[in-house]
Amino acid sequence: MDNWSYSNNKMNLYTIGTNKKNAEDFFAILTNNKIEKLLDIRINNKSQLLGFSKGQDLKYFCERCHNIKYEHIPLFAPTKELLKRYQKDHDWPSYKNDFIRILTSRPIAQIFQKIAENSSNICLLCSESQSDKCHRKLVAEYISGLLKNIKISHL
Repeated sequence: MDNWSYSNNKMNLYTIGTNKKNAEDFFAILTNNKIEKLLDIRINNKSQLLGFSKGQDLKYFCERCHNIKYEHIPLFAPTKELLKRYQKDHDWPSYKNDFIRILTSRPIAQIFQKIAENSSNICLLCSESQSDKCHRKLVAEYISGLLKNIKISHL
């Protein structure tokens, strides 16, 4: 991808996990950071166990209550097989290498460019409470490596 940059020359790319957060704290974090678009990059966002972060409900809360655009982008998630393997063996270096290989085979930059148009504060969402061993960190770093003028912050 050519060194594409944003029309406003700056993009804040945030990441956030839903675990260990209640709805009040979660939405306060998003609004305090002026998030314009929330990109749900979980494989599965439909489980009843997800509470307020269930995809359909989260879309409603974001768009109707907080004026944040919401989009589910499963192409930014690992495969089910890779995730299951990592949950079993906890081999982060192997998971990271395999997931980056998956990202390079997908049109990540093109999808992100289209979504990011006319936005300066976008947030990647998954379920892990911490970003250190989470695919959202890898996706953010991957995008930042391809596109110019992106600052990453983990919320």
